[in-house]
Amino acid sequence: MFISVPATSANLGPGFDSLGLAIDLRNEITITPSQFLSLSTRGEGSKNPKIKKNTLFLNIFNENYTRLTNKEPIFRFEFNNRIPISRGLGSSSAVIIASLTASYVAAGIKYNKRDILNRALIYENHPDNITPAVMGGFNVACVEGDRVYSKKRRLPDLLRAVLVVPNRTISTAQSRTILPDIYKKEETVYSLSRASFMTALFMSESWDLLHLASKDKLHQTRRMKIMPELFDVQKLALRHGALMSTLSGSGSTFFTLCYRDDADKIARILQKRFPQFRVFNRGLDNYGVTTKS
Repeated sequence: MFISVPATSANLGPGFDSLGLAIDLRNEITITPSQFLSLSTRGEGSKNPKIKKNTLFLNIFNENYTRLTNKEPIFRFEFNNRIPISRGLGSSSAVIIASLTASYVAAGIKYNKRDILNRALIYENHPDNITPAVMGGFNVACVEGDRVYSKKRRLPDLLRAVLVVPNRTISTAQSRTILPDIYKKEETVYSLSRASFMTALFMSESWDLLHLASKDKLHQTRRMKIMPELFDVQKLALRHGALMSTLSGSGSTFFTLCYRDDADKIARILQKRFPQFRVFNRGLDNYGVTTKS
């Protein structure tokens, strides 16, 4: 059994906790029956003792496999991690979605993606990362009760993602503490109007106004102040042809969307300016979580 889950970029500027898209940078898990539990980890986090144990994955998998089968799970898990950890690219959501999907596949039970997405709310109550991880593409999502309601738009091959991944983290918990409990009406209207406009632009494939629609006054600037270099990343990307450039999730990665023909140039410029950071030039993903028997 083989499970693959894409990285995601959430918020996309003004779409706080509601907008996100999937990136073709995938974590892969191979699962085989075994006489005893065993696991191995390659790639991102493979030298981190906490990550190597894959506690979050195993806890969710064991809980749901037992719920589905009333049996004790005994498998070998081989993890190949490509999504940078704790960098705002949905690594935690990828683990949640992979483990839930794996529990159904290992139990031999058919599932649909909407069921996986709704169950993921138990472990992650923000739909902006879990939705594109399940569905792929660009997604606008909201939560009502215990369900995620979302709409997806496939993303064309003419677009690419350039990711600047800093060498240090911005924790989600830390970054949320700097956000105000009360926002000014003007700030709220500013970001709400742009999130709405951005959704319309993605749905209609009108890319050239994304630089305007991606502006935000709710969270992005406040979070970027934790790592001021990110302001230079954004300015440089936009100056050299980016369609939009936004903090990915709560950071520290910066996500730049651009035309395919501009991606190599933008990636080279950003890598030269920020040699201490990693820069990825990746396609976008329209499939979300996938499985093979």
